[in-house]
Amino acid sequence: MPTRAALSHIPGPKAPPIIGHTLTIARDSYGTQQDYISRYGDVYKTKMLGVWRVNLCGPDALEYVLMDKEKNFSSEGGWDALKLIYPGGLILQDFDHHRQNRRIMTAAFRASAIRDYRERMAATMRDLLTTWPKDEPFCFYTAIKDLTLRVGGAVFMGLPLDGDLAKRINRAITDEIRASVTPIRQPLPFTPMWHGVRGRDFLRETFRTLIPERRAKGGDDFFSQMCLATDDDGNAWSEDEILNQFNLLIMAAHDTTATSLSVMMAALGTHPDWQRRISAEVAALGNGALDEDALGRMTDTDRVFREALRLVPPVPFIPRMALRDFHWHGYDIPAGTSLALNPGVTMLSPELYTNPTEFDPDRFSPERAEDRVHRFAWTPFGGGAHKCIGMHFATMQVKLFVATLLRDHHIVLPHGAPEWQRMPIPKPKGGLPIVLRRSEPLRLAA
Repeated sequence: MPTRAALSHIPGPKAPPIIGHTLTIARDSYGTQQDYISRYGDVYKTKMLGVWRVNLCGPDALEYVLMDKEKNFSSEGGWDALKLIYPGGLILQDFDHHRQNRRIMTAAFRASAIRDYRERMAATMRDLLTTWPKDEPFCFYTAIKDLTLRVGGAVFMGLPLDGDLAKRINRAITDEIRASVTPIRQPLPFTPMWHGVRGRDFLRETFRTLIPERRAKGGDDFFSQMCLATDDDGNAWSEDEILNQFNLLIMAAHDTTATSLSVMMAALGTHPDWQRRISAEVAALGNGALDEDALGRMTDTDRVFREALRLVPPVPFIPRMALRDFHWHGYDIPAGTSLALNPGVTMLSPELYTNPTEFDPDRFSPERAEDRVHRFAWTPFGGGAHKCIGMHFATMQVKLFVATLLRDHHIVLPHGAPEWQRMPIPKPKGGLPIVLRRSEPLRLAA
C-alpha cells in the first residue's frame, strides 16, 4: 500500500496524526468532500481509518473505475475493512470469481422467484402496517426497520420474525454495520469490532440450522432459493458460501431499504403536492392485487424513489484498490492505492442537475431526463460488474410499501423535515417522527 510520500504529488488537506480526516469526514461527509473538491479539484487524497486514499470525483471517474475495462480496480481490496464481518460476500470478490458467484445469485432473482417474493411480501406488509399507530406520533425509522426486518424474515428466510429473535437479528445487523467502519480493526473485548464479530457469528449459526431442510424440501423464500441455486454449468454453493452471501445480503436489504423509505416519507410529508400525486396514483390502481402490471404504472412513485436515492443514497461512496499503476486527469497513481469514488456528492453536482439540493422528482421525467446527461450521473446502485443485483427487487419493495400505506392514509410530519446522518448508513436524526391520518377516498375523474 503506497505511503504518504508515494502520494506526495497528489494534493489534499493536512492530516492530523493517527486519526487523519476520519472524524472530519464522519461529522460532515458531504460538506467536507465538496470543500475538498473546490480546493483541490477532482483528484485529492485523504486519510480515513488509518489508510491514505485517493479520491476520484465526478461521473467520468465513476464510469472509468466501475466499468473497469482493463480489470485494474479491485472491489475486494477496496472493501478490505469488511473482510472480517462479511467474508466471501459478492462485494469482496473480483473478476471471474465474482462473475461465477453472481451467476449463482442471479438464479435466486429469476422472474418466477420474484413473483413469489412479491406475493409473500405484499401480504406480510399489509398485515404489519395494520399494527402501526394511527393519529399519534411514532418513530418512522424504528418502525420501518422493524417492518423491513419482519418482511425480510418472510421473504428472505421464510420465517416469522417475532419477539426476541427479531430483536437479536436487528441488533446483530446493527453491530456488523458499526464494526465495518470502526478504526479499531481487531475484535478486542467490548469494541465495536468485537460486537460485530459476535453478531456475525450469531447470524451465521442462525442461518446454518436452516440449510439442510431447505436443501431437502426447497421453498419460495430467498434463502431456500439460494440453497438450491446453480449457475448454467450446475455449480452450487457450499454451506459456508451460502452463509457468507446471505449475511451480506440480509444486511443490505434491511438497512438500505429502511433508509430509502425514510427519505421518501420525509419528502412526501414535506411536499404535500407530491403526496397528493402519489395518493392519486395509488387510488388509480383500484383495490386489485399489486401485481407487476400495477407496480409498473406507479411512475410518479418511481420518480420520488429515484429522487430520494439521489439526495440521500444509502451508499454515498464506493471504495476500490488499484492493482496496477494508472494515470487519471494528470496524475500518476501507483499500484496498491486505495481509491474512493463519491457518487453521493456527484449526484448533487450543479453540472448534472438543476438546483441539485432541491426535491424535484420531475427531473426524472422523459421530458427532462436530467439523470441521462451522463450514464453515471445517477448511481445509487453502483455500476459495472458490481452493480447492485437487488436493484429491481428494492424498487418493487418500495412501491409495494407506498401503495399499501397510501391506499388508506396520508403522512404528517409533526416536527418538519429531519436532518440526516450520512455515515455509515444514512438515517434521520431524531428517528423521523410521523403521524398517519386516515385518508378520505379520492374521487378520480372519469
